[in-house]
Amino acid sequence: MWNEFKQFALRGNVVDLAIGIIIGAAFGRIVDSLVGDIFMPIIGAVTGGLDFSNYFTALTGNITAGSLDEAKKQGAVLGWGNFITVAINFAIIAWILFLLVKGMNRLRRAEDAKTGTADKPAEIPADVKLLTEIRDLLKTGRTA
Repeated sequence: MWNEFKQFALRGNVVDLAIGIIIGAAFGRIVDSLVGDIFMPIIGAVTGGLDFSNYFTALTGNITAGSLDEAKKQGAVLGWGNFITVAINFAIIAWILFLLVKGMNRLRRAEDAKTGTADKPAEIPADVKLLTEIRDLLKTGRTA
């Protein structure tokens, strides 16, 4: 059983997936920093000190705190500013992934054009050719 598990765990797909998850987590932290440390301060400076991270709506009347963290300690709050920050993070990640896939597709098309595989249609298997000939003979009513 141990050997079977090692064989499964060390297969290429599992290792590739693990590497992808680790890189994805690191990429997420980079994007969080990009949004929190670069974009949001710029947005705040342009909008006159607007800081989305502390925008909230109190759901009870006894909340007097000025920051989201303190308000959460006092009672129920709707942290919509934090949601805006997370939505911006998502938009940035989606845009970067779109550009990455677009670049990979462009490289693939360039490679296909270089090797000539883009123009060449896929070869029809022999059994499909034979079945096509039989179908055509049956349509015309001829026998071979």
